[in-house]
Amino acid sequence: MASSARIFGKGCRILMAAAKSSAATTATKGRGRPNGILKPIKVSPALEKFLGAPEASRTDAVKKVWEYIKAHNLQNPANKKEINCDEKLKTIFSGKDKVGFLEIAKLLTQHFPKAT
Repeated sequence: MASSARIFGKGCRILMAAAKSSAATTATKGRGRPNGILKPIKVSPALEKFLGAPEASRTDAVKKVWEYIKAHNLQNPANKKEINCDEKLKTIFSGKDKVGFLEIAKLLTQHFPKAT
């Protein structure tokens, strides 16, 4: 950082500070409440039963699913990209026995209502 400060002077620090502050406000758009995938919305009864809450943001739902997978050691040891679903996960993953980790967000989409 010291070498870049000599090259760019104080202007670089000002730009970096502005970038950090604007990145923090993009998720809330400056109004103090989350938007987009961070906004808690009503979920389907199956996902509500899994999460234990009637509302959740998409990011929180994915985090809780991953916590459950890790806690119950459901990742395939031979292929870490594959999750072996137990009965509880099958209820939210359309009854599939195995799911790729990239499919999780896509399969959870059906449990969130479309925005109008």
